Amino acid sequence: YQEIVDKVGSAEVKKLQDIQKNATFDKAVEMARRPNAPRKGISIFDFDQTLANTKEKIKVVMPDGTTTRIDAAEFARSAESLEAKGAKFDFTEFNDVVNADKGPLADLALKRQAKFGSGDIFVLTARPQASAVAIKMFMKAIGVDIPIENITGLESGLPQAKADWVIGKAAEGYNDFYFADDAIKNVKAVKR
Repeated sequence: YQEIVDKVGSAEVKKLQDIQKNATFDKAVEMARRPNAPRKGISIFDFDQTLANTKEKIKVVMPDGTTTRIDAAEFARSAESLEAKGAKFDFTEFNDVVNADKGPLADLALKRQAKFGSGDIFVLTARPQASAVAIKMFMKAIGVDIPIENITGLESGLPQAKADWVIGKAAEGYNDFYFADDAIKNVKAVKR
């Protein structure tokens, strides 16, 4: 990725990303307008404080060099404003799931798995993708056995990142969505 940025410049990469995002949106609209489309359901759950009550922290480094550590709930509330102030995030601790227990919607994920199977259950988290193995192990331990490819770590606290991912699923033909997240701004972005 960095080689591409170095060759064409970050402005060009941004333009290409915007073109791709618009194409995905257009495909999602096209799929949604199919008059006789078969129902295709998807269940999308956030991980921290939704499927699991977790304790890991994110290191926040401000432009002046000051650092703090925040939990997943604080990250959900403040990531956007911190990023606007130039903060950089270190998700190293978020690569693991340590001392977590079942979150408020874990039993719902179990019920959906029993009713529909696990192939269309997804975990969409602000954690890095490197955390997918740890998340899969935690989910399996509580009885939800979803494919590893159904776990996406965005490494972003921006609500639009989750909304864009969901638009991608609509472009794949999903048309019956269940989305659960502990951050209301993420729910609102996906709904919009």
